[in-house]
Amino acid sequence: MRSFIFLLLSLGLLGQDVPTIEKSTHQNTFDNLVFVDEFEGDGRPDPSKWHHQVIPPNNGSWHNDELQHYTNREENSIVNKGTLKIKALKEPYAYQGSQKEYTSARMNAKFAFTYGRVEVRAKLPSSAGTWPAIWTLGANVDETGNYFDDQYGSVGWPLSGEIDIMEQTGWDKDSTISHFHWGDLNTKVYKEIGGETKVANASSEFHVYAMEWSSESIKTYVDDTLVYELPNSNDKPFNHPHYLILNIAMGGNLGGEVPADFTEGTLEIDYVRIYQ
Repeated sequence: MRSFIFLLLSLGLLGQDVPTIEKSTHQNTFDNLVFVDEFEGDGRPDPSKWHHQVIPPNNGSWHNDELQHYTNREENSIVNKGTLKIKALKEPYAYQGSQKEYTSARMNAKFAFTYGRVEVRAKLPSSAGTWPAIWTLGANVDETGNYFDDQYGSVGWPLSGEIDIMEQTGWDKDSTISHFHWGDLNTKVYKEIGGETKVANASSEFHVYAMEWSSESIKTYVDDTLVYELPNSNDKPFNHPHYLILNIAMGGNLGGEVPADFTEGTLEIDYVRIYQ
């Protein structure tokens, strides 16, 4: 679904108890915490907050020439010692008759929202060939196996819109990318644009990958560094509900070649917070 960058989000937690957390000092308008997971305790990710997307939508495979199957197994997604670990593993795995040589996890937040600030504090995998991502899709995408199905509509991609808050290629572990993909709502023409920033210790230290989204603009950040600002407008599909996705893909357009000695890579997440 995510085309190569340089060529080419209702069940929520409103009404549920959430911990009191000091609001971000980076912004002034989004101060109501509407979705949060601090990944306390040990075991499976909270099923009231997360859906594992496991059905390959592209004839037994995933888009972008990715090399993995996604699973809902503890081997690929587990909460312990205060963080969520999404693990990509080298292992033969078959799903519905389709065999792949890698597994990983792709988690949909069970919360759709329009506008707000997203904060994900994460540490990225270090191995070449891994393609970690923190991103959103329009809830009307109706992608095979996603949490919302056609509840919000069924326009498909790219008319749903996609916001890549953070992606990292498999060949450059010292930088991260923020990118936007959409179909113009008037002309239906596909458009994409974005930027990147240096994050030299992304695999050894936690950083906050964030987005501030309003009807006027969408800004993405690494910590306090602005990566890209996209002006928002009525011809873009960024004025309706989106949902958050966390995953590691293997290989493919942005993962590139996977080293022969690869065994595993981990996307470790300290917290997810969404404010409005």
